[in-house]
Amino acid sequence: MKIFSFSFSFTRILAGWLALGSLTLAESKAFDLKTATVKSINEAFDAGTLTSEKLVSLYLERIERYDRQGPKLEALISVNPQALAVARALDLERKTKGPRSPLHGIPVILKDNFNTRDLPTSGASIALKDLRPAHEAFVVKRLREAGAIVLAKSTLTELVRASLTPSIGGMAKNPYDLTRNPGQSSAGTGAALAANYAPLGTGTDNGQSVRSPASANSLFGLKPTIGLVSNAGVLPSSMSHNACGPITRSVADLAYLLNVMAGFDPDDCTTRLAIGQVEKNYERHLDPDGLKGARIGLVYELLGNGPEHQEVNRVVEAAAKRMTELGATVFPVVVPRMEEFQRSSTDLYEAYDLLNQWFADLGPDAPYRSIEDFLERATYDKQIVPRILEQKKFAGAEYRDEYERKLLEMAQFRKIVVGTMDRFGLDALAYPMQKRLVSKHGEPNAERNGFLASNGMLPALDIPIGYSTPSEDAPKGVPIGLDLLGRPYDEGRLIRLASGWEAKGWKRIEAPFAP
Repeated sequence: MKIFSFSFSFTRILAGWLALGSLTLAESKAFDLKTATVKSINEAFDAGTLTSEKLVSLYLERIERYDRQGPKLEALISVNPQALAVARALDLERKTKGPRSPLHGIPVILKDNFNTRDLPTSGASIALKDLRPAHEAFVVKRLREAGAIVLAKSTLTELVRASLTPSIGGMAKNPYDLTRNPGQSSAGTGAALAANYAPLGTGTDNGQSVRSPASANSLFGLKPTIGLVSNAGVLPSSMSHNACGPITRSVADLAYLLNVMAGFDPDDCTTRLAIGQVEKNYERHLDPDGLKGARIGLVYELLGNGPEHQEVNRVVEAAAKRMTELGATVFPVVVPRMEEFQRSSTDLYEAYDLLNQWFADLGPDAPYRSIEDFLERATYDKQIVPRILEQKKFAGAEYRDEYERKLLEMAQFRKIVVGTMDRFGLDALAYPMQKRLVSKHGEPNAERNGFLASNGMLPALDIPIGYSTPSEDAPKGVPIGLDLLGRPYDEGRLIRLASGWEAKGWKRIEAPFAP
C-alpha cells in the first residue's frame, strides 16, 4: 500500500511552485536541472539566477510527475511538507550570513531508516507510518547543520529485513526498465536519484545495499570503511557490516556529501576506530586524470561464465580497456580463499539485539518498545517474520563462540584482501557489483558480489560503467556498475579513481522513463 506522509495536498506544493514561476530563459541558460551538481547549483546561487526555494520547487515538480503520476516509480514514502519553508529560511540566511557549507540549501533524499524529527521513520512498515523517534540520526543532524534540506524519504525493504514487498511504500520501479527492480534495500534512493528528484541521497549497506542501487541506476554509491560514518539513529541490521553511505549522480557530489556524513560520534562505538582517519575535504582527491598511473586488479573470479552473464562481462571488459587507455594498468588478480570467506559474515548474530535496542531508544511516545511487542501487536508484511526469528535464534548465548569465530574470520579476510593489494601494488580491486543484470520484479537479486567489501569491512565505491544492449523494456539499456574496493579508510583514493573515470571514461544516459 502506498502512503505519502503529507500533511497537505500535493496540489498546494504545485500551486506554490506555479506562483514562483518556472525559470526564465536567462536563468535556464545558467542552470540546467538535468545536469545539476552541488557545484553548478552553488554557481547559480552565487549568480543570483537560482534560489533554494526555486530549486526545491523544481524537484517537487519532478516528484509529482514521475513518482505519483506517469510511470509511478514509487521511490518515495514521504515528502517533507516543510521543504519550501526551510528553503526560504535558508535563502534568507544565505543573504544575511552566507552559506554554511557547499550543501547549504540543497535537497537530499534519505532512506526511510534514518531517524528524522520532521518526517516519520517508517522502515517501510505500515505499523510505523506515524513514528517520530525521540532523537534524529547523527548523519541527519550533520546534514541539517550543513544546511542541507531533507526533501523526502525513500522506500526500502521492510525493516531492512528480507521482504521485497513492504507493507508501506510499494515496490520501487527502475526508471531505466520498469520491469526491473532498482537494487535491494536502498532501492528507493537509487530510483529517486536516477529520476533526478534530488542530487544527493543516502543509503545503508549491510551486504551491498548502497552499491546495488548505484549499479542498477547508473549512479555512484560508496560503502565506507566501518567506523567512518556513524550508524547511530539508523534502523540497524548489523554493527560489523552495516555502513551508512552516500549515493549521488556525480563523484564530486559524493565527496561533498561524505565530508558532512563522516566523523566521530560518541553514540556509535565503531567511529572510535576512525579517529584520525577522517578527512575534512574529500573533494581534494577529485582529479580528471585520476586513472593515470593507477594499478587496478580485476577479480575475474567474480565474473560469471554463462550466457546470462555475457552482457555484464562485455561492459566490464570494455571498461577495463578504456581504463587502460586512460593510463591505468588493469590486470587479473586472484584473492586467495575468497570463496571460503564468502560465508564469514556476522550480521545474523548481531541484528536481533540491535533492532531491539533501536525500538527501546525510540522514546516514550513510540508505539512499540521491543521486537516482541512489534510482532505481537503490529501489522506488517509476514515475510519479515522468518528472518527476524532466525536472527533471534542466532542472538542466543549458545552461538556466542561461533559469532566470535566469525569476527576473527572477517579480520583474517581483511588481512588477506589488503595483503593481495599490497603484494601487487594495487590502488584498488575491481569487480562487477552483479554478475548478471539487476533482476526483474518478483525474482531474487542473484549473484551479487558485495561480500568482498562487507565481510572485509572495507570501503568500496560502485561506479557506473555502461549499459546492456537496448531492448523493448529497456530502450536505453540496463545500467551496469563496477565496484572499486580499497584499503581501510582509503576513500580518497577511490574518489580519485572514480573521478578520473567519470571525467573521461563514461557518459550518463538519462533514465528514459524519467527524462
